[in-house]
Amino acid sequence: MPDSFHDKHLLVRAANGERVERPPVWAMRQAGRWDPEFQKVRAGKPFYEFSADVEGSARASLCPRRFGVDAIILFYDITTLPFSMGVPFELQPGAGPVPDRPIRTRADLDRLNPNPQPESYAHIRALLKRVKDELQGDLPVLVFAGAPFTVATYCIGTGKDVDATRRFAAEEPAVWNGLLERLSGATVRFLRTLIADGADAYQLFDSWAGGLSLDEYDRWAHPFHADIITRATGVPRILFVKEGPYLDRMCDSGAEVISLGSVHDLAAARQKYPNLAFQGNVDEEILRSGTPEQVRDAVKACLRAGGGERHIMNLNHGVDKGTPVANFEAYVSAARAGL
Repeated sequence: MPDSFHDKHLLVRAANGERVERPPVWAMRQAGRWDPEFQKVRAGKPFYEFSADVEGSARASLCPRRFGVDAIILFYDITTLPFSMGVPFELQPGAGPVPDRPIRTRADLDRLNPNPQPESYAHIRALLKRVKDELQGDLPVLVFAGAPFTVATYCIGTGKDVDATRRFAAEEPAVWNGLLERLSGATVRFLRTLIADGADAYQLFDSWAGGLSLDEYDRWAHPFHADIITRATGVPRILFVKEGPYLDRMCDSGAEVISLGSVHDLAAARQKYPNLAFQGNVDEEILRSGTPEQVRDAVKACLRAGGGERHIMNLNHGVDKGTPVANFEAYVSAARAGL
């Protein structure tokens, strides 16, 4: 079960709406290609090979610690779970994760294991233990999962091409809806396992659901967010929909923390939903192409909008691979310095 360190972590307290001395700071893709230390650790290994290397992925996960972040998120991919269900992937440059055999028919769906045993993702469990042992409770460890919509798009081979996903859903509605249901149940079990192993919080990523119409979102995204968040409990839960246009639905998901994009007004969201915590929402483009001073200014503006409580400093989405190290340093140091 979750350990006794949970009640002292800054991020956990902010997520739960408790008083904090300052908002905690971390960043999506904080362990990534932008960081030369990460590149040294990865040493050019193919993604899935590197992800299966517990010692290497633990060192990669811990790279951002030297900057002063307030949480460590484990280094793996949202396709880890469908991989364990029987869909191997290859990470292709420019295309992202591509399935070896996409789920396109009822027969394909039937070969997808709806209840992968924890042994099938033992490397993630070992990674969590390794990182927790290294940190000795100094920082919380975040785990994550992809939401069914986004993971399903990778499983059928359409990825971020929402129009191609729509066509498939119209042509094979039983396969599509069955895939979403199967992924939802497996995601709940995956997260419950990692929570029992000691994860301090989790983030549910629905990277491509922001491109859906409201009707589609209400059929393919929101019900599954609510299902997973309601059933995988015991730690703070963060919902991320990349530049998600339906903030009211996100705030009705059951998550304690809603991760905001650049399309959202943080101060207005706080005023409308005072009982929720919000994460974000410095624009990653400023980190990629701005100066350290511009980064600091953006962080200060975000801190003012965040109001000092129920706020976790983060970006609108992940750190870009072209981000200068000096800008990431400025981002974290400005967040820690406060107003």
